[in-house]
Amino acid sequence: MAEPQRRAQRRGFARRAGWGDARESLLAGDASFRRYYRLTRGTESAVLMDAPPPQEDVRPFVTVGRHLGALGFSAPAILAEDAAAGFLLIEDLGDDTYARVLARKPPPPGGDETSLYALATDVLVHLHGFGARALLPGLTAYAGDALIEAAMLLPEWWLPAVEGRPATEGELESYRGAWHAVLAAMPAARHTLLLRDFHQDNLMWLPQRPGIRACGLLDFQDAQLGHPAYDLVSLIEDARRDIAPTLHATMLDRYCVGAGAADRKDFKAAFAILAAQRHARVIGLFVRLLKRDGKPDYLQHLPRVWRLFEQALAHETLTPLRVWVDRHVPPLRRVLTT
Repeated sequence: MAEPQRRAQRRGFARRAGWGDARESLLAGDASFRRYYRLTRGTESAVLMDAPPPQEDVRPFVTVGRHLGALGFSAPAILAEDAAAGFLLIEDLGDDTYARVLARKPPPPGGDETSLYALATDVLVHLHGFGARALLPGLTAYAGDALIEAAMLLPEWWLPAVEGRPATEGELESYRGAWHAVLAAMPAARHTLLLRDFHQDNLMWLPQRPGIRACGLLDFQDAQLGHPAYDLVSLIEDARRDIAPTLHATMLDRYCVGAGAADRKDFKAAFAILAAQRHARVIGLFVRLLKRDGKPDYLQHLPRVWRLFEQALAHETLTPLRVWVDRHVPPLRRVLTT
């Protein structure tokens, strides 16, 4: 759809929602087709999500957001919706994303790195502590073959980018086989709600709110069910930000203590497997964003993601995958030049 036509639709939605007199300013975009606009009138503000169908669907955001709100978390309230057209009007949680607060020097009181990561880790402990109450009917499981298919982005996009040819069937099948072997050794755990993109750009610092509500939640429309270690990986092994090994270890232990992890060795093995899966997917995703969607900004993060991937591969449970990566993507081919 042409931008002028979409803009007219957006303005019509704002009018119907009672915000026709508001000033609109672009707030943010992301790796998807979604765009966010802040509507301002006097001292009031709200955020308009523009998620054009058929590429996007706002209904999962509404369902998951209301569920999180009912559980006591700071997900944006839904003020108005037009699911068919792909528009939502949601509560404005402000500008203090974790990324922005962490970039401030010196950090504001209570907004230092350790405090923010501890707060986000406690959010996960609290969410997973709800057990079955946290689960939403109809959500699919991010486990087994779903994890493997998502991780296929690495050979499907990285190999062509560095070798100038598509991955062969043999390479793809041996990669799948390596993942099957790794997941066969995955320690079992009760599924919980996964927010899927639990990292600094999707977390808000809301110090005026008490307890876990001081951490605002964004971008959870891709929520699924799966192993509780997954969102912790998203937080402390962020593709966009390094943290010190001591902070990484502290938050991993904080989660294990808070969640009452019965076997820390098993939890850390699952963490390594899910870290490898996430990093493999992200490496391929960033290349796809460049090659298919013309979005090169994410390439700056590739060296970090490769380091994190290699770190995960060092765990003994990842041996089958490490062997595949060392053979098909040796160190000299882990650099992408454009």
